Amino acid sequence: MTDLFNDKAKDWDANDMVKALSSGIGAAILEHVALSSVMHVMDFGAGTGLITSQVAPYVAKITAVDISQSMLDQLLAKQTLRNKVETLCRDITEQPLDTHFDLIMSAMAMHHVKDTDRMVQRFAEHLKAGAKVALADLDKEDGSFHPADIQGVFHSGFDRHAFRKNLEKHGFTDINFVTAHTVNKENKEYPVFLVTATKAV
Repeated sequence: MTDLFNDKAKDWDANDMVKALSSGIGAAILEHVALSSVMHVMDFGAGTGLITSQVAPYVAKITAVDISQSMLDQLLAKQTLRNKVETLCRDITEQPLDTHFDLIMSAMAMHHVKDTDRMVQRFAEHLKAGAKVALADLDKEDGSFHPADIQGVFHSGFDRHAFRKNLEKHGFTDINFVTAHTVNKENKEYPVFLVTATKAV
């Protein structure tokens, strides 16, 4: 599998847009999800651990999953995360885990997943009954957020109503959308949603 983030990983955390986006999404997760010291969390598309870093102090353990080993290597280099976080370079839509989590969170990773219906199905399968998702990504946009020739981007954001229907299809309830952050880029605004939902008991 080609690591599309190999060249970007080293400088990822220094990007001002990435920092602001991660800060906004992390703050929204902390505000809208009740975390506890016994929770085992999956960070789907964890990247360099910018969201993991914000959540880790409040939970027992985080499994950081990504298909980019170069991004996970940057996460592993962060001393503060070493005792709390395990990393796994794996596509869980193709190779599920045998672990069930208390929370699956994700920030700006879902538009890199071709089959989002299968992705939501996998989220449900990896959660304990009554556990939650907290998923952040772009609202539906005109395709201008990413460069036209970029590889590995399969969706120009997501329509909230359609995404809600997908969550409901796979047994999620208590579905709530908020705007976690708005990216200002080249005189355009790109809202980013956070959706929280509960796997039915």
